[in-house]
Amino acid sequence: MTTKVIDEVRESFESSPFFSHIGFEILNFEEGNVYLKLPIKEQLLNVNGTLHGGVHATMLDLILGMAIRSTTKTRCTTINLNVNYLAPSSSGDVFAKGRILQQGYRTVTAEGELYDPEEKMLAKGVGTFKLIRD
Repeated sequence: MTTKVIDEVRESFESSPFFSHIGFEILNFEEGNVYLKLPIKEQLLNVNGTLHGGVHATMLDLILGMAIRSTTKTRCTTINLNVNYLAPSSSGDVFAKGRILQQGYRTVTAEGELYDPEEKMLAKGVGTFKLIRD
């Protein structure tokens, strides 16, 4: 696909009020190669002082959808998301990457990981998404 389509897909994420409210930053957005960053801020911490599990799930859901959209150029919606929480984090940045495991005409399954700056895996997720075709 053209660079223009990739740029339009990227812009659709960056212009989302939710995306900017949480504080996500796209570090790389190419076909099949998306890299996301989230600076940890106090508002995202749970009562234990660590990044809330819902933020992990949100970031995984987002990176999987971004990986799918960057490849298929088709809107999608989450059908299922499974998250394994592996390690806590309370400061610094969290990074995410995702990739497609299986792509059909109607559904796509993808996996993603969250890492700290030292590349320690914080969470891993697998999701199934429905492609929204016009």
